[in-house]
Amino acid sequence: MKVKITSKTGRLPSYETDGSAGMDLRADLEASVTLLPGQRYLVPTGISIELSEGFEAQIRGRSGLAVKYGIGLVNGIGTIDSDYRGEIKVILINWGDEPFVIHDGDRIAQMVIASYQTIEWELSQNLSDSERGAGGFGHTGH
Repeated sequence: MKVKITSKTGRLPSYETDGSAGMDLRADLEASVTLLPGQRYLVPTGISIELSEGFEAQIRGRSGLAVKYGIGLVNGIGTIDSDYRGEIKVILINWGDEPFVIHDGDRIAQMVIASYQTIEWELSQNLSDSERGAGGFGHTGH
């Protein structure tokens, strides 16, 4: 699948290994930014994409940043919709105990392209039975 992309820096998201599902996104910064513990920052990537209808880009945190430094995404997983044409930016947060410096070109997140379906709701008075039923929130174990 080919996806149109613009890049201010010429850097493109890239798969780091052949089996990677996610492509690394890099910071596009004029100067380094220090994230203090508990602080959030909207990190520009310098790229914009044009996805076909029926596809989204999921923006996910990097596990290495999370385990080593406590850096994550404020909104868990971000969604870039197929009709969005603006610059992709990533909302990072420092959950750690120490300041964290983001430099230009640092790998800050991963982007996974996924298909989706739109649905129509069918209002009903009842739902069919299942083995699980309404059980949730840890009812199948600890």
